[in-house]
Amino acid sequence: MNNTKMEDLVSLTKRRGFIYPGSDVYGGLSGTWDYGPLGVVLKRKIMQMWWSHFVEQREDMFGVDAAILMNQKVWQASGHVDTFVDPLCEDTINKRRYRTDHLLKDNGVNPDGMTMSQMDEAILSNGIKSPDGNPLSKSRTFNMMFTTHVGATHDEESISYLRPETAQGIFTNYRNVVDNFYPDLPFGIAQQGKAFRNEISPRDFIFRSREFEQMEIEYFVHPEHWQEAFDELLNATHQFLESLGLPKDYIHELDVPETDRAHYSKKTIDIEFDFPIGREELMGIAYRTDFDLSNIQRVSGKSMDYTIKGTNEKFVPHVIEPSFGVERLVMAVLASSYREDQVNGEQRIFLALPENLAPNRFAVSPLLKNKPELVTKAREVYSLLKQKYGNVVWDDNGNIGKRYRRQDEVGTPSCVVIDFDTLSDDTVTVRDRDTTEQKRVSIAELVA
Repeated sequence: MNNTKMEDLVSLTKRRGFIYPGSDVYGGLSGTWDYGPLGVVLKRKIMQMWWSHFVEQREDMFGVDAAILMNQKVWQASGHVDTFVDPLCEDTINKRRYRTDHLLKDNGVNPDGMTMSQMDEAILSNGIKSPDGNPLSKSRTFNMMFTTHVGATHDEESISYLRPETAQGIFTNYRNVVDNFYPDLPFGIAQQGKAFRNEISPRDFIFRSREFEQMEIEYFVHPEHWQEAFDELLNATHQFLESLGLPKDYIHELDVPETDRAHYSKKTIDIEFDFPIGREELMGIAYRTDFDLSNIQRVSGKSMDYTIKGTNEKFVPHVIEPSFGVERLVMAVLASSYREDQVNGEQRIFLALPENLAPNRFAVSPLLKNKPELVTKAREVYSLLKQKYGNVVWDDNGNIGKRYRRQDEVGTPSCVVIDFDTLSDDTVTVRDRDTTEQKRVSIAELVA
């Protein structure tokens, strides 16, 4: 169980430049978040690790970067126009709107598998009111896609949508990849990018927001061999999560029952994580069969068949889809890294981030910033480390104790301090974030 308090995590991430509320200077915009100087580095490191693990280190993956705005037929064929909905209910007095299933869950009622009418019955039978204590309306469906218009005219033909997922940009490029590269089955197409969902009630920090980033793979397989591909990708997913330093006992598999699966899925495994808000979905792997390619073939009139090389065997491939939300991974990494302890009788907060994810690998400081000889030597060491590692920060604000606390809070693994002994023996003090232990290390060894 994760004992980190959400309010502590939110406070730290804003205070130390990881994540800010979107448009905060103007009062904010619900469900939007901005990444600060340290947050954007952490986020990009996670994304690059994913790309390396699932694309660069494999020979069966191809990358694409599809447009956010797409022909409206994409979303009609995929079913999003008709079925990408959530149950919405309304406070009958002040007209505030809520997701019905979220209200049930907040009041101790499990909504999984319920129809919308069953949710309404549960609201009544349990005497559930709005958060303001008022009666609730009956539920209705609410489509979560953001609608826009392309071009100078606003009519039915000009309608487009901010994509609610990156997957469809992969499916629409399947034919291009096959025609250009003719890869052997199985093979995958991967994409990272923005997605948008007009959530009824965004909440829980970056866990559920209206603008977010996804990392998705559509892995094309022979229909008879989907299970082997599913199992292999599930195993690869666990390896990736382990590389992020996420505790194994925080990670759980849920075989999603048919009543709760997406309309296109014949099998789904959700990977759940023990967040500060409780056990919630971190990512999922779904067996989508040939649902998407067959719909594209039907609506576009263009063949999505794959021909096995050297044979006349043709078929529409089936698909395994691992789908990751970047923000949820960021939140999981931050929550599992958050620590509090006591040092010399004082409370200390630190992020025990893995070295490969820490925004800063080293912080370099002169012991005293008003001693030019120390500053000059510290700048030399800083330049050497910066050239070798890149993610090295200079810090000479406040006394050395305050610098340590500041770097602890942003997860810097090591602080390097240049003192008067450095001037005579070319050694520095290296202080470890997790243990607070200090040791003398030669500059040559440090940059080797």
